[in-house]
Amino acid sequence: MTVLVTGGGAVLGQGIIKSLKASSLDARIIVADPNPLSVGLYWGDERAALPLASDASYGDAVRALLTRYRPDVVLVGTDVELPFFAAEREALERAFETKVLVSDPCVVAIADDKYATFRFMRDAGFHPPASALPENGEDMARLIEDVGFPLVVKPRIGARAVGVSVVRDRQALADALEGREGLVVQECVGTDATEYTAGTLSFDGETRASIVLRRDLRDGNTHRAFHEPDEALDTQVRAFADALQPYGPANFQFRTDADGRARVFEINARFSGTTPMRAMMGFNEVEMCIHHLLSGRTVEQPAIRPGTVLRYLDEIFVPADTDTEPAQCAVSR
Repeated sequence: MTVLVTGGGAVLGQGIIKSLKASSLDARIIVADPNPLSVGLYWGDERAALPLASDASYGDAVRALLTRYRPDVVLVGTDVELPFFAAEREALERAFETKVLVSDPCVVAIADDKYATFRFMRDAGFHPPASALPENGEDMARLIEDVGFPLVVKPRIGARAVGVSVVRDRQALADALEGREGLVVQECVGTDATEYTAGTLSFDGETRASIVLRRDLRDGNTHRAFHEPDEALDTQVRAFADALQPYGPANFQFRTDADGRARVFEINARFSGTTPMRAMMGFNEVEMCIHHLLSGRTVEQPAIRPGTVLRYLDEIFVPADTDTEPAQCAVSR
């Protein structure tokens, strides 16, 4: 089979490639990215160029790429590409006889905006951290009155804790909001020791598999992941996915409170940066999804090995005589 993975320069895209290579699948891996020196490009069987998702030519470039390689499956490796593939999934699948693993646009939109995530979780009857938009003075006043400080200030759209700060009084809050737009202010729940990342796989309206990992963060990414079986948390996570109805993978990030409730502050409607870490524990979600998409195999909950995964830096050498220019696919107008 041929599998196209976009985002070879992103942690997510690289994690998808690692999981593919660790699987039992006999896959020809095509890796695409805008930067010819993105490391993930050198892990695949062939390299291909794509413009940035914000570029006006991006859609045409994707279609040219699909025309050239005719992949059986397309796996999206960056958040910024999700809206395009979500909107075009059915058309691309018909035109190129491929499978595009991406959720519906409404699910992607909920996950893309942290305030929309809060509203979704609240309206579904769960317990997300209380949240308010700075431009709504009444809601902000109620938030401070109800939960007090500390509070978390973060971009509504963003990842890896970029632009996130914890404020402990009104002056610090004012300073964190000064001159900035597109923010959300949230209740600070739990502690670093009770932070989790969880993954689910859902098809045909049913959550088929799940994994919950406690984690340590470094620079906004999971640095260490711990699988400590917890049936209560797993049940909560499956309920989140049943409400969201993703197509394939979803990632829920949360902290637990004193009552043991999972307080979700972020959803990703995609694989997670911890995907290869999960695969090492026996939960290779990339492999499970591809088997389902291409052969109709029902996704079943795998046995997960309790233990710890430690993440570390690695290097790759590119010889001077290597052709570092990915394939350019002709774009028809």
